[in-house]
Formats: sequence, C-alpha cells, structure tokens
Amino acid sequence: MRRKYLYFRRIYYIILQLRVYIQKKGKPMLQALSLWLHETAAGEFLLTMLISMIPVVEIRGGVPAGVAMGLPIPLALLSGVIGNMIPVPFVILFIRRIFKWIRVHIPRLGGMIDRLEARAYRKMSSKNLVRFQAWGLLMFVAIPLPGTGAWTGSLIAALMDLRLKNAVPVIFVGVVIAGLIMTGLTYGVTAIL
Repeated sequence: MRRKYLYFRRIYYIILQLRVYIQKKGKPMLQALSLWLHETAAGEFLLTMLISMIPVVEIRGGVPAGVAMGLPIPLALLSGVIGNMIPVPFVILFIRRIFKWIRVHIPRLGGMIDRLEARAYRKMSSKNLVRFQAWGLLMFVAIPLPGTGAWTGSLIAALMDLRLKNAVPVIFVGVVIAGLIMTGLTYGVTAIL
C-alpha cells in the first residue's frame, strides 16, 4: 500500500511540475510541438494516427490528411490503420459499463445514450449482420461511408456480445479494406492533381 501511495505521489509531483513549466513557457512549447507535428515525418505519422482515432473521421479522413501533409501513401495507410484500431478493444470492453455509469451519474445524457444504442441496434438488425455476425461486421466496417467504421463496428460487436478475440481481427480486416479503398481514392485524386 505504501509503494502505491508513493507511486501516485510521484506522478502527482510530475504533473505539477509540467503544469508550472507550461504556465511559464507554454507558448514556445506549443509552437515547438506544432512545428514538430507538421514538419517531421514522425510528427506527421503521429498526427495522422490521432486524426484516424477521431470517431466520425476515422480512417476515411486520416489517410487523405496524411497524404495531404506529405506522408508517403503506404505510411499514411499504416498510420491510419494503427490509429483507427487503437480505440477498438477499449470500446468493445468498456462501452457497456460506460453507458451504465452515464445513465446512473449523468441522467441528462441517458436519452442520448438510448438513441446511440438504438442507432447501433438498427444498424445491427440488418439480416446479413445478424445471420453472419463476423462477415456482416466485416462488411459493415469495410465500407468507408459515414456512420460505418471501427467505432460503430466496435459498438455493434459489444452489443452483439462478440468476444474480443473474435471481434478485433474482423474489425482489423475491415479497417484495412476501408483504408485500401480510401488509399485508392486518395491516390487517384493526387495522381490527377
């Protein structure tokens, strides 16, 4: 117990030091971070990953953004896939608990949660998705249209009670297919320009 206390105290101390440093030298640090994100290959790779992690944008926006920043197309695809897959296991494992917690502690958001679940159930009620769970989920995630993708696919997998070891590979293959489609579209547009 004592070690755990010391560990958290050290973390708290580090956070306080960072806060003081940011208050004193915050602007130059943010400018340096922005410069690093936009002018180095590693920064562009990380920024493409972060864009691909955003729920609505996902890989559909991550790959074109990476190519627009100057990343080579294979690296943009790789960073988009990695970024899109990072939240998947967390959504599958924790979304029901999060929804339950929100309903209990923030009742005003309960209606929004109900609508979100109803939307996922409507998408899940497709005959192909229910009949061929894995294949239906794969097709759903692979089509790069608004409202489809890894986030919604993870939500559907959680609501269908698919196990993590079964859902993640299927969603991964779907994300790769969607990424290849977006890469083809992006490469086509950039080749024309």
